[in-house]
Amino acid sequence: MTGSSVAEFDVRRYEPTDEAVVLELLGSSLGWHPDALHARLFAWKHHESPFGASPAWVATVADRVVGFRTFMRWEFLVDGRVVTAVRAVDTATHPDHRGQGVFAGLTRHALDVLRDDGVAFVFNTPNERSRPGYLAMGWQPVRRLAVLARPGSLRALGRIARARTAADKWSVPSTVGVPAVEAFTDAGAVAALLETRPESGPRAGLRTNRSAAYLTWRYGFEPLGYRALTIDGPGGGLAVFRLRRRGPAVEAAVCEELVPGGDPSVTRRLLRQVLKATGADYAVRLGDHLPRAGFVPLVGRGPILVCRDLGLMTIPDPGRWHLGLGDVELF
Repeated sequence: MTGSSVAEFDVRRYEPTDEAVVLELLGSSLGWHPDALHARLFAWKHHESPFGASPAWVATVADRVVGFRTFMRWEFLVDGRVVTAVRAVDTATHPDHRGQGVFAGLTRHALDVLRDDGVAFVFNTPNERSRPGYLAMGWQPVRRLAVLARPGSLRALGRIARARTAADKWSVPSTVGVPAVEAFTDAGAVAALLETRPESGPRAGLRTNRSAAYLTWRYGFEPLGYRALTIDGPGGGLAVFRLRRRGPAVEAAVCEELVPGGDPSVTRRLLRQVLKATGADYAVRLGDHLPRAGFVPLVGRGPILVCRDLGLMTIPDPGRWHLGLGDVELF
């Protein structure tokens, strides 16, 4: 494969023996470290999902790995039907080979394989720097995902105003509630709760295909510190959150809200408890399809969702993508 007029490289499937060099590459692009913590993060993220292991590829020059590209497998319910998708996530190119077509070559190769594998579309929320590259390869903007926020107190407003920076990757430790995985140990109760939600029925738009197995995996990586608050046990409703520092403020990032029947009063009660019990300066969540529960939209804030159709289905209209923070959170 010719990446540009100045570089040639080969593409092959990622192999387990590539992990050490891939972790080093990810360090140069994502700030990862080739240590036990990031090796564990890599395994959780790409090998342990109930949706399946992440397909991944490397670019090589003279048998030396110079690029890496992977996609997390994901399942959506689209009007009640299960659809297979992938999320474009970790990618890295060795500094000596940047600007030589490695990223584009890996991505185009992967798209052909994923299409043949029955993947319907690719989605992600690239930042301002990487978005033009995706658009040049056929990705289409879907919409900006709505960010909703609620302050914990009037005294916190000053810190909130100064918190216009990226959030820390790792969580602020908390003992509020229970570790999130403990809330999902009763798979039957979790399944019954999910079935009561309005989005469980047909013609409900596009949503992640949630199950006890998915929730246990998604919030089960201990170093990210996910916690859960429940009302009379998981069956009464639960919220999954983690605390993270954003500039001078402590933010409660609400990733999951599972409420019987989608009851707005229960949602409001749960989220009020999160703010009060954690003492966070404010709470944040995604989704204009959710009950407001005292939260207000932050105009012009929030990630821009993009999508690459692989020709196997009609992509839903922008207003029918119902995603929360747990669906798109970067880690």
